[in-house]
Amino acid sequence: MKSWLPLAAFLSCGAVLLAVVIGPESLFSHRESPKATTPVAENTAHNKAAETPEEDTSLPITKEPGPTPDGMVWIPGGTFEMGTDPISSPKNPDKVKQDEIPKHEVTVDGFWMDVAEVTNAEFAKFVDETGYVTFAEIPPKREDFIGMVPDISLIPEENLVAGSLIFNPDFDRENFRDDVQNWEYQAWKYQPGADWRHPTGPDSSIEGLDDHPVVNVVYRDCVAYCKWAGKRLPTEAEWEYAAHGGKDVKYPWGNEFLPDGEYMCNYWQGTFPTDRQNLDGFLDTAPVKSYPPNGYGLYDMAGNVWEWVNDYYRPDYYRRSPKRNPQGPDNSFDPNEPGIEKRVTRGGSFLCNTNNCTGYRCAARMRSDVTSPSYHTGFRCVIDSQMAAARKAK
Repeated sequence: MKSWLPLAAFLSCGAVLLAVVIGPESLFSHRESPKATTPVAENTAHNKAAETPEEDTSLPITKEPGPTPDGMVWIPGGTFEMGTDPISSPKNPDKVKQDEIPKHEVTVDGFWMDVAEVTNAEFAKFVDETGYVTFAEIPPKREDFIGMVPDISLIPEENLVAGSLIFNPDFDRENFRDDVQNWEYQAWKYQPGADWRHPTGPDSSIEGLDDHPVVNVVYRDCVAYCKWAGKRLPTEAEWEYAAHGGKDVKYPWGNEFLPDGEYMCNYWQGTFPTDRQNLDGFLDTAPVKSYPPNGYGLYDMAGNVWEWVNDYYRPDYYRRSPKRNPQGPDNSFDPNEPGIEKRVTRGGSFLCNTNNCTGYRCAARMRSDVTSPSYHTGFRCVIDSQMAAARKAK
């Protein structure tokens, strides 16, 4: 989502409209990161690309270097075609974006990956042991909005509340405008009190949802969890390589979206956002492992929730990406919001749809503000061979 709405909206106060003032995606962009008992550091993925010449032709690590950690699966290293071919049809039925182009050869070393997205139960254990407070639980301050609104003194104190971005099922359908500049802001809202424990607001809870993916977490929250668990976030290349399941396919399960009419992932059935048919029985998130795994035994690599990866977002990165273990660009740049730091999220979510984002394609990318929690975004972790060796040496 993008910060298109006019500042004039600021004149209408209220917690939701405070988000509208500055654009929902950028709502948290100038806030401090949460304090946590577990130190939060930048993801320390081994930067093989920086140490190894691009022309390195040594074979990738394929052999599993030790016992498989619980809840993970070994992804043998290899070479694949990352990205998408240029758009061939004017109608662009797959909703391919320019930042997926060009398709290019990439080699990654082997790694272990969580078989499913991190669940509420797993995240709760982390919070219980560390006392960690997520970004969505920290109320903003007036000073956080300097330069984002005309006069920060006009922001009512009651509007400075913690929360997250959620889908708004009660948006005005009668006056709905189906165009790129408007529909996102009609269908989304800033919900005070929404956080990982309360996915859609203070009156909701994760009771009975232990096996659902944790949501409303931002990049730093994920890095903190990974550090606690002795893991890290995957690189974008690792994630896409794993999503293919060892095959050259469009989706994690193959090239047909609904093989034999079977639902293969949790996505929006109907026309987003006006027609929600809920044909698969899941209104929002589904329990992890609700759908068949891909060729590597990974679940939910498409749909359910978007997954944070470690890479900064730049739309042109594929045109200069290293061929071996790419780690992503050195910094973030989104031409639509050049001042907002963004990382890549992958896999689509329960809100993706054939008329909308088609984020469930293996190659589909999403740029996400690192300080905007939302209830359709989670993560999973990986361990590489160097991390495994370090574990063994302890």
